[in-house]
Amino acid sequence: MSNLAEQFNNPSSYQQPQGGGVLAQASSSREMEEVKGQIFMAKSFPRNIYEAEKRILDACKRFSLADAAMYSYPRGDTNVTGPSIRLAEVLAQNWGNISFGVKELEQRNGESTAMAFCWDLETNTRQEKTFTVKHSIKTKRGLKILSDPRDIYEKVANDGARRLRSCILSIIPGDVVEKALKECEVTIHGNNTEPLKDRLANALKLLKEYFKVTQEMVEDKFGYKTSEFTERDYVDLGKIYNSLCDGMSKVEDWFDKEVGKNQTSGLTAEFNKSQEQPKTEVKQDDNVIPIEQPELPLE
Repeated sequence: MSNLAEQFNNPSSYQQPQGGGVLAQASSSREMEEVKGQIFMAKSFPRNIYEAEKRILDACKRFSLADAAMYSYPRGDTNVTGPSIRLAEVLAQNWGNISFGVKELEQRNGESTAMAFCWDLETNTRQEKTFTVKHSIKTKRGLKILSDPRDIYEKVANDGARRLRSCILSIIPGDVVEKALKECEVTIHGNNTEPLKDRLANALKLLKEYFKVTQEMVEDKFGYKTSEFTERDYVDLGKIYNSLCDGMSKVEDWFDKEVGKNQTSGLTAEFNKSQEQPKTEVKQDDNVIPIEQPELPLE
């Protein structure tokens, strides 16, 4: 339980901060009152579990969310899949009466100490993870030290996203999470009006643009040509893309970078050629593999 929660439940244990003067005391007092207000509202307006679950499942009917709802990364001889940070945020928002986020607690000596947390204000169940983030990133040229405040903020937020997802999933009931994932699967399979060939071409284009992954590397990973891909393969490719965007895995975890360096992607070339042909009618939809750029460039 957090210090604020302890102070609320046992006011006699609260001690005024030593030093810092009136401003420090006023800031602490204001924060305490905000916590009391959140708990009061949660107790006064408790969540309706059935309505909350309905809101979550309705949100999972949006293709843009369903397409980014799952990640996948290799571990040994198996692939590990699960809900992405995007789905976890939607779960928390629609479950209601939950406070969650990432806070930077301290910044010094080229590193930040931060905390990811999720607090169910109704049941006073809280999960939090404290972690350290080095102000540096790995690039092809070696270690790059971050000095720009915005870069540091994005690095902390990016590293905190995984911890935040873990905290949220520890609070939301597991059966609700499973139902949300199944609804996302139904949405993916039931709303694909664009031909699979075109969606695969778009997917390959995004993988090459953001992660330098070619069609040959994808075919080497799956073991057969993209012309033989099914809807299931397309979904699996989307999970890999989400995993790369979330930082759960690296390109080398999935693909052999030496494969197809000097080859061209026939499917992508055919797609690009078709895009150059004049069209009398253009139809746009969101039925493509998730196109969110990574929150923090890796290099």
